[in-house]
Amino acid sequence: MGEPGRLQRLPVLDRRRSGVLLHPSSLLCEGERGALGARARRFIDWLSEAGFSVWQVLPLGPTGADGSPYWTRSDYAGNPLFIDPTIEPPGGQLAFAAFCRANEAWLDDYALYEAISQLQAGAAWWEWPVPLRDRDALAMVAATLRCADAITATKREQWQFAHQWDALRRYAQSRDVRLFGDLPIYVAPDSATTWTQREQFQLDAQGLPGEVAGVPPDYFSEDGQLWGNPLYDWERMRSEDFLFWRERLGAQLSRFDLLRIDHFRGLAAYWAVPAGAANARGGQWREAPGREMLAAVAAVIPDLPVVAEDLGVITPDVDALRRDFGLPGMRVLQFAFGGEAANPHLPHNHGHDCVVYTGTHDNDTTAGWYAGLDNRVRAHLHDYLQFHHDDGAGALLRAALASVAGLAVLPLQDILRLGTDARLNLPGTVQGNWQWRASLDGLTPELARQHRELNALYGRS
Repeated sequence: MGEPGRLQRLPVLDRRRSGVLLHPSSLLCEGERGALGARARRFIDWLSEAGFSVWQVLPLGPTGADGSPYWTRSDYAGNPLFIDPTIEPPGGQLAFAAFCRANEAWLDDYALYEAISQLQAGAAWWEWPVPLRDRDALAMVAATLRCADAITATKREQWQFAHQWDALRRYAQSRDVRLFGDLPIYVAPDSATTWTQREQFQLDAQGLPGEVAGVPPDYFSEDGQLWGNPLYDWERMRSEDFLFWRERLGAQLSRFDLLRIDHFRGLAAYWAVPAGAANARGGQWREAPGREMLAAVAAVIPDLPVVAEDLGVITPDVDALRRDFGLPGMRVLQFAFGGEAANPHLPHNHGHDCVVYTGTHDNDTTAGWYAGLDNRVRAHLHDYLQFHHDDGAGALLRAALASVAGLAVLPLQDILRLGTDARLNLPGTVQGNWQWRASLDGLTPELARQHRELNALYGRS
């Protein structure tokens, strides 16, 4: 459990810092590969020159057809699209064999899952022939032999990813840049995790759910959000001292200096929606043993370097859970204006134990948001921040850096003053998201100088 002052000892929140939010998918370029190569190092160089010391990314796992990083096919694997094909790990076949042995607990199942998925023309695992669906021992042996080449190819991709990510992290450390990751609270229905660990989820004998995950109506959607992820069998997890979560969080924290748990409130209570529902309105809240789970994890990983995404419907039990474990929460300036002075997102209500954003990956860009404000919200914004120009993104950027929050994070789109065309995701929709690509040409030495001065002005350099 947390105690006063614990937050000061977190490796990233040891002092006032600032960072930039940019997912590696936005660095994809020619041939849609290579995000972990020269472009990533160039971005880290610019961050360092501009006085930023944190790079925040979204989940790194391999995605489905829609490209959502919150719908990954494995918690442990990396997205092969991010691999720079020009960078080969050193050590050759011996090093590859050692990697496979060290990661066999997840790698063998993941590679076999991807190989069978290809054989089944991309069908979800619960639609596979029953012996494959249910992981019959003889069927697994036969599939492993039949798909040997595809399995090896997938393992080599993961070897490349691991090498390139480790090298990138070392490079970031050499430039005094910390890496800030993200973990979806739920796993995708069609994933190696649900296929190999069906017992950890509320699934029937055919692998189908009776209820699925979502959130009730909020400021993003009047119908709520129907995510469709399978829900956890928390009683099973409790009986195993939450080994599933200890391993899941441990794997991510081996990659990052700081980790955000998406939809943290689902660890206190989760919104369960009947499978097949048209929207999330008809769901119900059900309690979750998040306090027991976090205690089990903290026993293995003291001083958890974790940020709680505590946006949306936040009740006192959720806030108590976050505070009792010393976890910083989130504040988003786009949610601050047009209401009462008690709005927790307004800067005068921030505390050190939070991460402040102009907007997140789920928001419009701040320039796009500002352009669409009604007169009442715009007037409140201008009156509160006392600016009399049309650079709303610049005003919120300064407000974020000036906040007492321990960490301020700015989406790259806001630094570049990009409009709605650069929006990354619109919650509740599945088309047209995750496609924005960043041009690093705009990250000039002059822009670095401007932000270095801002970071110094507000004590974040």
